[in-house]
Amino acid sequence: MALLSPQIERFMLTNLPCGGLSIKSNNRCGYIVPAARSQQQCSAIAIDAPSSSLAEVAGIRWGCASLQGPREEMEDDVVIRSDGLDGFSFAAVFDGHAGFSTVKFLRDELYKECVAALQGGLLLNGKDFNAIRNALLGAFQSVDLKLLNRLEMTGEDKESGSTATVMFIGNDMLVISHIGDSSVVLSRSGKPEVLTSPHRPYGSNKVSLHEIRRIREAGGWIVNGRICGNIAVSRAFGDVPFKTKKDGMLQKGVEEGKWSEKFISRYFLLLSSSVFSISIFKCYCYKPQLICNYLFWRTILQMKS
Repeated sequence: MALLSPQIERFMLTNLPCGGLSIKSNNRCGYIVPAARSQQQCSAIAIDAPSSSLAEVAGIRWGCASLQGPREEMEDDVVIRSDGLDGFSFAAVFDGHAGFSTVKFLRDELYKECVAALQGGLLLNGKDFNAIRNALLGAFQSVDLKLLNRLEMTGEDKESGSTATVMFIGNDMLVISHIGDSSVVLSRSGKPEVLTSPHRPYGSNKVSLHEIRRIREAGGWIVNGRICGNIAVSRAFGDVPFKTKKDGMLQKGVEEGKWSEKFISRYFLLLSSSVFSISIFKCYCYKPQLICNYLFWRTILQMKS
């Protein structure tokens, strides 16, 4: 969670294919590069700081590059803040999906919640890492609850979500807190060191195996590296359908009298005569799961008709 280092060296990204690229920097770097064609290359400096001023804005050089790709709108963002944390600077990367509303909410709210939880930087300066960890965990959970309520209330980008990787740097100390698969890489003399483990529903590393087991024990399933065939990160802010029961189609059908609890607790063997494909679903009656499958609903309609 924390890394002590007397100096964070320059980290260069070179020969990066960039389409619709924009580069932003602080006043020290002082430049903005407009969108470029995908065939062009670019370079960006991430961090270059002397050991004596890790948390001073004047001592940290930073830059960021973003690529929108084929999406209708940019769903990612970067936040850099140097106020409110008593000698520490804050940096965050948000990788959104299914809309920009979640990232838009996190840009301000996550920082505010972290500052409050860390007591304005007092916990960071105390270097009690258990206290720091618990504070950030509580901040992340609080922000997610607020976000879920907002998404459900407004209905805007209701299914949107985002990863979040945040960094607090100061007093020769680096504290990282993250959720999702946006990584932090530290370069020492040109040698990269990955400081985070991605939360993904696939892979053979310890974190991935834990995530896979957790998902299956909760009644979910994984198809082609995606939870319920939908999302490729196993932890994220937002994602209302995966965290609330308000959209549970099977349980809603019971409440409306369309079928019984006994009916939804069965095993279903669904056959398509055209391709002879088989899909088996189990849904426990005490914890009904959301199942959206064409063959499933077609079978129900045929049974009712």
